[in-house]
Amino acid sequence: MKNVLDAAAELQRFCEGQGWRFCFIGGIAVQRWSQPRFTHDADMTLLTGLGSEENFIEKLLSYYRPRFEGEATLALRSRVLRLESNLGVPLDVALGAFPFEERSIARATPWKAKRAHTPLITCSAEDLIVHKAFADRKQDWIDLEGVIVRHGRKLKIEQIWNELRPLVELKEAPEILTKLQRIFEQHLD
Repeated sequence: MKNVLDAAAELQRFCEGQGWRFCFIGGIAVQRWSQPRFTHDADMTLLTGLGSEENFIEKLLSYYRPRFEGEATLALRSRVLRLESNLGVPLDVALGAFPFEERSIARATPWKAKRAHTPLITCSAEDLIVHKAFADRKQDWIDLEGVIVRHGRKLKIEQIWNELRPLVELKEAPEILTKLQRIFEQHLD
């Protein structure tokens, strides 16, 4: 885990040096807000907007190795740039452009992990729930439930619903809202 935190700190310093807006999501944010678990990579949302992604990709690839051949082209299609840190840690950089991503980055705050030298900028607990619900994978639901169990009524529930509903409509996956409602009812009633 220490290598992941060190690689995340290095990526953060690089982005700060560029004057970019970003926050860590995924396993790094899970360490802060949910039940800590092993993570082998660092996931970040980098606010690129629409139309200027190539500039961000070019600068990142000038410092980091791509994990796959043709990564720049793949990233433009998938909106995720997959890199490898100098420590060999996988880095997934989501090229953020949605209003939710911009608000998530604006709400992000520093967090100092026990084994880290540098506080890392992570998304809020509420935004982690939105990210995890939208991704809709088995591990995401486990992580999300851990956030709810740990923080309960301290969470800004209305904010979660306001952010998640439009994303779920865009994805055409209303069952995500039903799953999340069940988890809230199980742990908050």
